[in-house]
Amino acid sequence: MITRLSTLFLRTLREDPADAEVPSHKLLVRAGYVRRAAPGVYSWLPLGLRALRKVEGVVREEMDAMGGQELLFPALLPREPYEATNRWNEYGDELFRLKDRKGADMLLGPTHEEMFTAAVKDLYSSYKDFPVTLYQIQTKYRDEARPRAGILRGREFVMKDSYSFDMSDEGLDESYANHRAAYQRIFDRVGLRYEICKATSGAMGGSASEEFLAYSDNGEDTFVVSTAGDYAANVEAVTTVAPAPRAIDGLPEAVEHDTPSSETIDALVEWAQGAGVRVDDHPAQAEDTLKCMMIKVDDPRAVDENGEPVGPQLVGVLIPGDRELDEKRLEASLEPATFELASDEDFAKSDFLVKGYVGPRALQANGVRLLADPRVVEGSSWITGADAPQKHVVGLVAGRDFTVDGFVEAAEIKEGDPSPTGNGTVKLARGIEMGHIFQLGRKYTEAMDVQILDENGKRAVPTMGSYGIGISRMLAVVAEQRHDDKGLVWPVEIAPYQVHVAVANKDAAALEAGDRIAAELSDAGLEVLFDDRPKVSPGVKFKDAELLGMPFIVILGRAFADGNVELRIRGGETLEVPANEIVVKVQELVTERLG
Repeated sequence: MITRLSTLFLRTLREDPADAEVPSHKLLVRAGYVRRAAPGVYSWLPLGLRALRKVEGVVREEMDAMGGQELLFPALLPREPYEATNRWNEYGDELFRLKDRKGADMLLGPTHEEMFTAAVKDLYSSYKDFPVTLYQIQTKYRDEARPRAGILRGREFVMKDSYSFDMSDEGLDESYANHRAAYQRIFDRVGLRYEICKATSGAMGGSASEEFLAYSDNGEDTFVVSTAGDYAANVEAVTTVAPAPRAIDGLPEAVEHDTPSSETIDALVEWAQGAGVRVDDHPAQAEDTLKCMMIKVDDPRAVDENGEPVGPQLVGVLIPGDRELDEKRLEASLEPATFELASDEDFAKSDFLVKGYVGPRALQANGVRLLADPRVVEGSSWITGADAPQKHVVGLVAGRDFTVDGFVEAAEIKEGDPSPTGNGTVKLARGIEMGHIFQLGRKYTEAMDVQILDENGKRAVPTMGSYGIGISRMLAVVAEQRHDDKGLVWPVEIAPYQVHVAVANKDAAALEAGDRIAAELSDAGLEVLFDDRPKVSPGVKFKDAELLGMPFIVILGRAFADGNVELRIRGGETLEVPANEIVVKVQELVTERLG
């Protein structure tokens, strides 16, 4: 097929849009792939829609190949299924809620676990119907508080979501493995650099959970990769390597000291080193101090004797002084509870809290729950607040002078930390989530009372897996990873067109030859974008070709007088090829890239 630029609905821009922050946003708008309709909402123009459909095609092929069956649910959904799983309330402000003319509550679907589960409940009743994997490619809606980065984080987006239903946990393991392998094939075909990272399940629930994170300096996720190459995880899911417990017998008693103007860790370490304080036979360092962070935790599972929610409760979190609090890690550790940092008002209400000098002893004495970093093992000795102004205590020993109520992953991960596998250390990287797979288990099938007769004639509840891919986001991720200072650099697999033909000469013979070469390329089964604009300068044609980013650009320029054309491999070398050989050459290159 041939599409002519002279008639294509397209306008390229020379300047970046004012609201664009990341390369994919800038280039997709400038190249005329998408256009902003509202904050976080974008229209797909012809070139963008072709690329989007190509991504969908790759995903659909791999899902069908692994035995998935495609269906399509509505985006406008009733309230009742989401009330059954309590997500009508749990989703909070991100859910688009509305009422129909009769006053019935409706929503725009953010995700469709409930609808898939309801469909299986309605249509299947015997173990003989299982296993089954269902999927859809559909537009989702989430009212993001801060939509950003174009189609990377919008309020409307295209997603592939699939769900496996099995009668046994072993079946779920197999379905999960099949999806994992299919996702690898999808992302490999699209040519992305990514890691499969251990992840937290969050509000989705379930057990096993992995994210497919694409490398990007503009990514919102931080993940780690071990130097040994045997571990990768989102920082929220990284488990701290705890030291072995130590013997308490023989440790010196804790001693309080006056520590003027030592509200910060740096000031405290400066005082300790000036005072000659040693910890484990070395001068005191920040890692030998213990911060006590005060938060308020609201746990929906916590109720009083009358079964009423107890509401937010004050909690102390202990982390080594050389690390900052990572709120995302803490949030993931406390799930489904939520938290906020204690306010000045909270400190004022509790006279045992001395800002800058809080320690674990006063918290325990006043019945405040105490959570600690896994490094706070029994027998470890610390410098921490003495619960009085300008005072700290040296040699406070865990398990002797204070005990903790539990451990929590709340401290930041640092480059060079030990890998949880015990092999090597971890490196930090930034990434963009493209896919997430979960072993949900029976959370939704139990909530929606899915009862299936097993092989013994007894009622059983099937187990589920949930598997998502951001289709529109993946297109933006490719643009993030594959561009240069001239424009986009699409892989053959998802490029809107495989070859871009441009006539740089204005003479009739060159224009006629361009038409002929475009036709021959099309007849050979290639998708051709032909720049036949008669009144556009060669310089503009070249800039547009590089901005639009098709994998191969054929230029009829000065060399055409000698029977040659220029073949630019986008992002690579430039070749001079005889005009009568160009079709075969491009065919070879396309076949090679498609593998």
